[in-house]
Amino acid sequence: MRMPWCAALFALAYLPALAAEPLPALRARAQEVTVSGLSSGGYMAVQVHVAHSSIVSGVGVIAGGPYYCAQGSVLTANYNCMNPGGWTPLPSVDLLHAETEALAKAGRIDPTANLAAARAWLFTGTRDRTVYSAVVTGLRSYYASYKTNVKLVADKPAGHAMVVEEAKNPCAVTAPPYINDCDYDAAGELLKHLGFANPPAAKAAGNIAPFDQNPFAGGDAYVISMNDTGYVYVPKGCEAGGCRVHVAFHGCQQTGEDFPRDAGYNRWADANSLIVLYPQTVARSGWCFRCGNFIYNPRACWDWWGYTSAEYHSKRGAQVRAVKAMLDRLSARQ
Repeated sequence: MRMPWCAALFALAYLPALAAEPLPALRARAQEVTVSGLSSGGYMAVQVHVAHSSIVSGVGVIAGGPYYCAQGSVLTANYNCMNPGGWTPLPSVDLLHAETEALAKAGRIDPTANLAAARAWLFTGTRDRTVYSAVVTGLRSYYASYKTNVKLVADKPAGHAMVVEEAKNPCAVTAPPYINDCDYDAAGELLKHLGFANPPAAKAAGNIAPFDQNPFAGGDAYVISMNDTGYVYVPKGCEAGGCRVHVAFHGCQQTGEDFPRDAGYNRWADANSLIVLYPQTVARSGWCFRCGNFIYNPRACWDWWGYTSAEYHSKRGAQVRAVKAMLDRLSARQ
């Protein structure tokens, strides 16, 4: 029986998602995780760090702000937590610290005592007009309130982008693919601060592999604005197991292969026995029956203001849970 043309087109449209392989079980060291991200990915990295501080020992943040900054409000996210001013100030560290302590007391995040042993590397570009430097210095103050070992880099003339040693975009611009040539290796510098001291390989020799994200998102990644496909970089030496994992979160409008390929992590991963997980979002606007709310995420940002649920920033958050499930899979034996 011949397949109807409309069914054939539907099948072709979904072929890439169906073709993605499962995330491999690599016997990774699941209790020794680090995370980083750009912009919304920076906020997401902070959320995963604070929520799972018992296993996440360090964080790198480019153009991101304090934990629970948006407090569940897209307006607070867009103004107070990106371009703060007199009428829309950045939430105070005292307020955010108190909110964090309340979440820990309720068991919705790990004990905050873990943060004193953590490391945080932060970056703000002097030409970034998307997320003001005051937001990143606010994150420094937040981590300082927990006596985290913090390093802030704030002297590079970068726009709103991932900063690398070589790219097509000039350093000062803010434009797709949001990877800028600033003669500065942000991925390498943050990884060094987080404890990965071996100099990078001359060339990445591992494999950037696509994998199916749906099993980690309740069977349908699109429901929580995550892409069907994520990516993982596995150095050849990590195929036999025993490696640590770093999670690298892209920024808004960065879904796809550019960030996993060009953000600068993979050569460092080869030299430091490090698997790099690159989870992916997708643009979505529509009613989420599972979430019980309307999701509005037209730029494929990570959820740092509550478009999936009021629990977005805790261990119960849909995207936080999905990433944790990916880490559990990477640490499995088979």
